[in-house]
Amino acid sequence: MSNYYEIETKYGAGVYAKQQLSIVRGQGAMLWDADGNAYIDCSSGHGVANLGHAHPKVAAAVAEQANTLITLFESFPNDKRAALMEKMAGLVPGLNRVFFGNSGTESVEAAIKFARLSTGRPNIVAAMRAFHGRTYGALSATFNKKYREGFEPLLPGFSHASYNNIEALEKAITEQTAAVLLEVVQGEGGVYPASAEYIQAARRICDERGALLIVDEIQSGFGRTGKMFAIMHYGVTPDILTCAKSLAGGVPMGAVLIGEKVRNLVPGVHGSTFGGNPLSCAAALAALSVIEEENLPGQAAEKGAYLMEKLKAIQSPNIREVRGLGLMIGIELKVKVAPYLKALQERKIIALNAGMTVIRLLPPLVITYEQIDTVVAALSEVLVMDMSNE
Repeated sequence: MSNYYEIETKYGAGVYAKQQLSIVRGQGAMLWDADGNAYIDCSSGHGVANLGHAHPKVAAAVAEQANTLITLFESFPNDKRAALMEKMAGLVPGLNRVFFGNSGTESVEAAIKFARLSTGRPNIVAAMRAFHGRTYGALSATFNKKYREGFEPLLPGFSHASYNNIEALEKAITEQTAAVLLEVVQGEGGVYPASAEYIQAARRICDERGALLIVDEIQSGFGRTGKMFAIMHYGVTPDILTCAKSLAGGVPMGAVLIGEKVRNLVPGVHGSTFGGNPLSCAAALAALSVIEEENLPGQAAEKGAYLMEKLKAIQSPNIREVRGLGLMIGIELKVKVAPYLKALQERKIIALNAGMTVIRLLPPLVITYEQIDTVVAALSEVLVMDMSNE
């Protein structure tokens, strides 16, 4: 047995609830612990490993670039960055520019700044149950008080309206609203997909009142929901789209896709030391190629439908609802999920929570049908148990 848990507990900052399971290797949808035990990964590192772990094309691209040029500030053009910019400018029609950062929360911070700078307005409207990150701007847009407590005062100008509620959105957006910031599928908030009517209304109201529409695709992007981006299910183009997580196949990277209504972006108004570094750009180019070559959005759509059908067939008094889009699925229970996640882990399945009562499944999009069947069998066994006293 390794002592990695003890070492990290001793020397870590203490801000993570450490599990006594040390993971040292991954391949595809599988993870291995320090003792050689194999697990099916239904967390993907909170949605990072869409391509699976240690994809050979990403690994090769990283190794080659590490021997060529690792870091370069964006003031100096670079071959890999230029190629990635051109590639990403074609992902969503109408979003033809890109800003690179290092994470999801940084992408949200940039989007907030760009919206205020473009409109000259101070206010941002987000949704109840929203999660957008942990830095101050993104945290101010995040709804759950457990993330906010202890850090007040947060930034002024932020408000939250009921999700999937058009009337609430109508009331919230005023002449002082710079942008509406929405997840198309709320992840941390419980895996709630937006209705088409809600997203289309958000676009209409923003247009009528001169606000920008920002879509947060940090968890739902790059094939996760069955399309390259979840917004593509709705026939709506946002003004700004934030993404990160699986963009570079596991290498830290974030990006903001920018439409024509975003203005006043002149040299010096924003920046990032590591943003757009050649190593991350090389990884992202490889990852995007894999997404296209292996048709990962199509795989997510088909496998997600298969998994959803299997989950809905589970007969358990503990299940309240199964919902999601593609391979972004939530199983809402009538009881707390912590003991069920523990029981799954004992059966070599790693899953996530989304709040106190939702099991969140975010498997790599390369997960096999055989692996899905194994996951469903474990869930069928676990979810019928009475763990109300644990």
